[in-house]
Amino acid sequence: MAVHSLRPALQNRLSAALRGEILFDAFSRGRYATDASFYQIMPVGVAVVRGEEDVAAALAIAREEGVTVLARGGGTSQCGQTVNDSLVLDTSKHFNGILELDPANRRCVVEPGIVLDELNRALKPHGLWFPIDVSTASRATIGGMAGNNSCGTRSIRYGMMRDNVIAIDALTADGRKIRFDAVSRDEALRNAAGPDEGLFRDLLTFGAENADEIRERFPNVIRRVGGYNVDALLPNGPTNKLADLLVGSEGTLALSTRIELKLSPLLGRKLVGACHFARFYDAMDAAQHIVPLGPTAVELVDRTMIELARDIAMFRPTVERFVRGEPDAVLLVEFAEEDMAENDRRLRMLGEVMGDLGYGWDRDGRNWGGVVEITDAGLQAAITEVRQSGLNIMMSMKEAGKPVSFVEDCAVPLEHLADYTDRLTAIFEKHGTRGTWYAHASVGCLHVRPVLNLKLEKDAKAMRAIAEEAFEAVRAYKGSHSGEHGDGIVRSEFHDMMFGGRMVELFERVKDRFDPGGVLNPGKIVHAPRMDDRNLFRYGPAYRPAGMTPALDWSAWKSPAAGFQGAVEMCNNNGACRKLEGAVMCPSYRVTRNERDVTRGRANSLRLAISGQLGQDALASDEMMETLKLCVSCKGCRRECPTGVDMAKMKIEVLAARRARYGLGLRDRLVAYLPRYAPLAARMPWLMNLRDRVPGAASLTERLTGLTAKRSLPAWRRDRFDPRGQAVGPEDGREVLLLPDTFNVYFEPENLRAALSVLTAGGYRVHLAGPLDGGRPLCCGRTFLSVGLVEEAKVEATRLMAAVLPFARRGVPIVGLEPSCLLALRDELASVLPGRDAETIGSHALLLEEFLAREADEGRLALPLSPVAGKAYLHGHCHQKAFAAMGAVEKVLRLVPGLEVEAIASSCCGMAGAFGYQAETYDVSMAMGELSLLPAVRKAEQDAMIVADGTSCRHQIEHGTGRQPVHVARVLAQALATTAEPAEGRA
Repeated sequence: MAVHSLRPALQNRLSAALRGEILFDAFSRGRYATDASFYQIMPVGVAVVRGEEDVAAALAIAREEGVTVLARGGGTSQCGQTVNDSLVLDTSKHFNGILELDPANRRCVVEPGIVLDELNRALKPHGLWFPIDVSTASRATIGGMAGNNSCGTRSIRYGMMRDNVIAIDALTADGRKIRFDAVSRDEALRNAAGPDEGLFRDLLTFGAENADEIRERFPNVIRRVGGYNVDALLPNGPTNKLADLLVGSEGTLALSTRIELKLSPLLGRKLVGACHFARFYDAMDAAQHIVPLGPTAVELVDRTMIELARDIAMFRPTVERFVRGEPDAVLLVEFAEEDMAENDRRLRMLGEVMGDLGYGWDRDGRNWGGVVEITDAGLQAAITEVRQSGLNIMMSMKEAGKPVSFVEDCAVPLEHLADYTDRLTAIFEKHGTRGTWYAHASVGCLHVRPVLNLKLEKDAKAMRAIAEEAFEAVRAYKGSHSGEHGDGIVRSEFHDMMFGGRMVELFERVKDRFDPGGVLNPGKIVHAPRMDDRNLFRYGPAYRPAGMTPALDWSAWKSPAAGFQGAVEMCNNNGACRKLEGAVMCPSYRVTRNERDVTRGRANSLRLAISGQLGQDALASDEMMETLKLCVSCKGCRRECPTGVDMAKMKIEVLAARRARYGLGLRDRLVAYLPRYAPLAARMPWLMNLRDRVPGAASLTERLTGLTAKRSLPAWRRDRFDPRGQAVGPEDGREVLLLPDTFNVYFEPENLRAALSVLTAGGYRVHLAGPLDGGRPLCCGRTFLSVGLVEEAKVEATRLMAAVLPFARRGVPIVGLEPSCLLALRDELASVLPGRDAETIGSHALLLEEFLAREADEGRLALPLSPVAGKAYLHGHCHQKAFAAMGAVEKVLRLVPGLEVEAIASSCCGMAGAFGYQAETYDVSMAMGELSLLPAVRKAEQDAMIVADGTSCRHQIEHGTGRQPVHVARVLAQALATTAEPAEGRA
């Protein structure tokens, strides 16, 4: 990676002139050095622009300072469009408003940084949407989509970005403001006056002079985004829509400031047919016969994607519901006409077409197959999520080789699709690799990524050879070598091969007429570098292994640093962590909108640090701690990141390195050693609770410990939970081991007592987990891990393992109440003490609600529950969501007769253990809660129950709303027809 020298004059001028943030430090620049491609180029600096004035000022200053400029939105480009040795203008944080909305005329005007999903959320109440439904809709910005000429799943119905962009207001490289709209040819050719200063005249002249060549050389396929859209300059009528020329120009011609869009009515109910095929070739051949039925989409899911999705917890249930048997490929055919009867008719016709082609469920060999009809809207949405995650599912491979994007979105006419895919597969095999396939069979644009390890010179050479042979095949079939994801660095150099020299000269003339100084994103579309220049790779010739020994076990990844480096490198910059609504990931980013505070930004910083690209000892540096400061270890990324980046676990490595160098402060000691001093503190709760009872004490302790005075601490209880016997409940009952955790033992013992009541009422023989030496209660070690004391966590884990392993070995479920503690047995335990014993314990560890739900499913649960009238609002702990336990909570609550249950759609509550108590992170903690959870609780009926199983969650809700949430165990205990006194005493 080329590292620029600092540019203090540029930085100072930008800081004085712009309202947005100016970022020139190495960590920030490194976070913008990559996109979702395999390239990496260190930018000069970053300006997080606040509006058009900032863009204009930054452009002028950069031009004067001799620096090039790169506009960037979500940074998810797959071809290297959004990396360059330039000043990066990040539009996504501030420059993202809706300027005009005209529902009657189905149009709107937006700023370039608005995210597609955010726009569609605003349009939905008006019955409208912007229909370029890209798979990255949760983070792709409209400016980036316009720059890339993005296409969506339903492009066969709605076309591409250029078909849905009405006009663009933009700044040219020399600072002129020009509106690119419908232009009269006669007026433009006759008159050189106006703000464009003859630009339109010259462009239309280019088109007229090269009309025959353009018509001859441009592929006649729906999906063509390669080169500039110079076909927009052809003399086809009295006007030309010149916005089409900016669409797909990858920020090389002008910088968009306002984009006018054409909107469409929302789709209604849909029907989907999942066509199963025993052979991939046959699925491709069938596409040409299915498209005439008029579907809104035909999407491919191949065997590799199905198998990988089955291995990902969040996708497995969906795959099992729509995939029958072991198909080699599935085509998902969607019908979305306004008339549902018409959709029914077309779905029936789909079955007939499959039958006419010779497929049937009762047939063998290549003729096995048929249609699985999918009418449930929830399942359709879940399938869409799997399909849209296709790229990232493919990237979840843990091996050194990864599916690499460089020939992945070529498009060919449908009649050649099967032969093309067959030919490309043979090319892959010739070079010793294989491809993974998915995406848009309806338009002949299939995403395919051969598996390569670009750290190796031989694989880089293989990539080059594959590209040349693949593009030659595309040309033979009169297709497009760039069908969706643009040109960037990957494809730009091949324009001569695909379009011919005269067309490339035309592209260069267009670029030079707009930007004669080469200020805007140079090296893209024209004057491109070699796509296989390894000096531009993320893992180039100088990339070196990490010289570190990790504190945890990362052996699942076969790579340097005992696997840790490989785990970090799993981040492919897809940007799924940048979504602003839905699920959990990434709560801190949702508050700050900073690249630093998103999982992708943190992973990039870690990769650069451990490979020596951010200076010596960067892993333990203050800059790294600042990068991870707002990571709340929610584990949302563990489940929701399609490539499985577990930033909560990675943060432990940073904390361990930091602790080894600097030791621990008082606050970290108070947090870490809580399980060890708790028995003593519980003997004098009156003293330990003085901090929140004596005026001024909280402020004093904030100065001493850094624990905020704005929030009370958990109150120590004299009646702590203390088991009086080794087991309670019927002696002949099914065995259960209850694991009391530190937080419920000392601060909310009523939860453990309620759990005992429920379990014994259900007829279970409940063993109470305790240390073999009879000393202080057991601990999972999480408090030590939270500050990087891995060795101390091992001590606690060893004690716990000795106590619970005998039960696990004989199949006794290990049940706990606190999600962060119990689920540590399924997660961190194997990283702290790897081996079969940890795996055995993890496989038997269940939250109370998971255990009860499983027992209910198997017909073994017999709880005498009385009706409880009213409503319960349920907030899920982040770790419950990360381990797919929320369904069990809802199921168990619904066992209570008469109780109405509603899950609150929320991300992290913001408390996150000690995070919400830290003075410097208190405000962010509350902002996280205010995103959705706290407003939802305030709106809840006063007589409704608020249910939250996490200790932190309950404290945050009570602090932020005044409502007192309860654990699910207490809800069940309340509903018991008769409550038996648990055999447990008090200290």
